[in-house]
Amino acid sequence: MFLRDIAHSRTGDKGNISNVSVIAFRPEDWPLLVNQVTAERVRAHFGTMVSGDVVRYELPQIGALNFVMHDALGGGVTRSLALDPHGKCLSSLILTMPIEKTDT
Repeated sequence: MFLRDIAHSRTGDKGNISNVSVIAFRPEDWPLLVNQVTAERVRAHFGTMVSGDVVRYELPQIGALNFVMHDALGGGVTRSLALDPHGKCLSSLILTMPIEKTDT
């Protein structure tokens, strides 16, 4: 299954840094997010789109993870030739990450 089956996402940006949040639809899916949506997997999923570090922050009270991705917007809004320099489509892209549904 894909991340989009159990979560939704929001994005933000500042300069060349993109901030992507993944929020579980149901509290019982929070452990899947914590265990499977790691900073390393997010970095690999975005591949060459992200040149810098990816840092994960956990927000268990709202069932969300927030990823701060450095060097992710081609230099930032005013410098990039990208069609989506604000990185709004990154929220859709993260939701295509495959995850394994577990019985726990």
